[in-house]
Amino acid sequence: MSFKTYVVIVTYNAMPWLDKCLSSIDRTLYKTVVVDNNSKDETTDVIKSKYPHVKLFEEEENLGFGQGNNKGISYALNNGAEHVFLLNQDAYLKGDCLRKLVNLQVENPEYGILSPIHTNAESNKLDRNFAKYVGYDNNNFFYSDFVLGSELKSVYEVPFINAAGWLLSKNCLMNVGGFDPMFFHYGEDENYCQRVSFHKFKIGVVPNVFMVHDREYREKEVFKLFSEKYFYKQDIRMKAFYGNINEYEADRILKYKETVKKQLMIAFLKGKITHARGFKKLLKVIDKVHIEIEKSHHIVKTKFPAYLDLS
Repeated sequence: MSFKTYVVIVTYNAMPWLDKCLSSIDRTLYKTVVVDNNSKDETTDVIKSKYPHVKLFEEEENLGFGQGNNKGISYALNNGAEHVFLLNQDAYLKGDCLRKLVNLQVENPEYGILSPIHTNAESNKLDRNFAKYVGYDNNNFFYSDFVLGSELKSVYEVPFINAAGWLLSKNCLMNVGGFDPMFFHYGEDENYCQRVSFHKFKIGVVPNVFMVHDREYREKEVFKLFSEKYFYKQDIRMKAFYGNINEYEADRILKYKETVKKQLMIAFLKGKITHARGFKKLLKVIDKVHIEIEKSHHIVKTKFPAYLDLS
């Protein structure tokens, strides 16, 4: 059977959600592709025994979220996909969500990404982060139309929506490409939305089409200054912020570097050697990020399926 819409799921120790996730996809209409990032639980065994219709890639190492999805997307496009739906392992589709999204994308090809509404696990509230992404500053009609009883639009344009449930068109993928490998986990969806906008596609949320995002809300983690987690988060933050291809100016990151140099000197003069060493390490991270951003922009400015392995 020839499928026009593929569902791609990247898994890692997905057992708590696996059955709900996979059983929410209509196997008669959509082909499911799972890229497993070397799970240590029974994820792959269960897929092979209970869901033999799923195309399963078992990786020997953790590719990360973006590169795992790139592998699944490449497989889908190489097998004739016109639409690819990225679904988190901890998310489940509700009703005919995917059919409605596909039909709307066919009718509105300018939308390279379409997302359903994300609810919490109990389906009695919006997912907390999703609720922020559709707030007034990102679309001043979304909440107003619901609360004031106005006629709902078919789609609400936003600058960003997280990649827990994205419908990507083939046209978008062939022009924007896949996820940038400079991101391993976190930040890659923000970067991708920036690139989608750069290549003149839109990002939209579709009302009255739902999926469940079964995740626990966590308060924003506070990291100890100059800890390994601190540097990891700084790496992601700088790539997403300074690497925004729509607002990129090389001197922005260079100005930040000069600020950190001054902080290093002040710390050294005050005898705060530990802080001075931390700022010195941060300067190395800035240099690394700057090189990666320049390399990335050289690639992603061109309309072609960057980072995808197409035959």
